[in-house]
Amino acid sequence: MISDFTFAPSALTVSPGQTVTVVNHDSSTHTVTAGDKSFDTGDIAPGKSGSFTAPTKPGSYPYICTIHQFMHGTLTVR
Repeated sequence: MISDFTFAPSALTVSPGQTVTVVNHDSSTHTVTAGDKSFDTGDIAPGKSGSFTAPTKPGSYPYICTIHQFMHGTLTVR
């Protein structure tokens, strides 16, 4: 979930290849984009949702909103 220009939760653990859906509760468009570009929702408009497939390789994947780069979180795949 995205709310008040933050990712909630900011740390998420998922299984390899799992589909992750993100709902944007803000009034601005956001993205969820891995630092290594292994996943990217593209633009998620206010009130809409976007999905991505988690990487298949276990590890820690930092991500940001490319529009508001002060927004960050970490996806852990295991």
